[in-house]
Amino acid sequence: MEPLIALVGVTVGVIVVNKSWIRRPRGVETALRAGVAAMFTLTGIAHFVSMRAELIAMVPKWLPLPDLIVTVTGILELGAAAAMYHRRLATVAAAGLTLLLIAMFPANVALALSGTPLPWWDELVPRTIMQVLFVTATVTVFLLTLRPADHAWKNDLTPAESRV
Repeated sequence: MEPLIALVGVTVGVIVVNKSWIRRPRGVETALRAGVAAMFTLTGIAHFVSMRAELIAMVPKWLPLPDLIVTVTGILELGAAAAMYHRRLATVAAAGLTLLLIAMFPANVALALSGTPLPWWDELVPRTIMQVLFVTATVTVFLLTLRPADHAWKNDLTPAESRV
């Protein structure tokens, strides 16, 4: 649930700040990149501290070296989160995070079906809905950052100012 709160909270917060004070173009793109960065910073850190044992236990038994897998995915999440702050890197990071979310989803399904007592948000249907939202966010960042950066702030100038 915390990753969802981070994604939505930061995205909405940046949109509000952008609309209220900054008034820059690409506000939604910037806000969504910040939300995705916050979400994956949170989940990336969890790979090394609070949830490490749980994440290792979620790695399917047929995969070797679950400790290493959790470490590598944590590093990838943190690196991609940092890349969200640079528009050119955000495209590749968003593509990688999308693939990572899809690859890790079976582990979430296995946990939800394991019979282990879980909070309601980690049960199969809510977790699937959240995963769809996360993938939608990363795909949206990917698509928005594919376009070349426009300089729409120039459009705010009057015709006379734009000729200067």
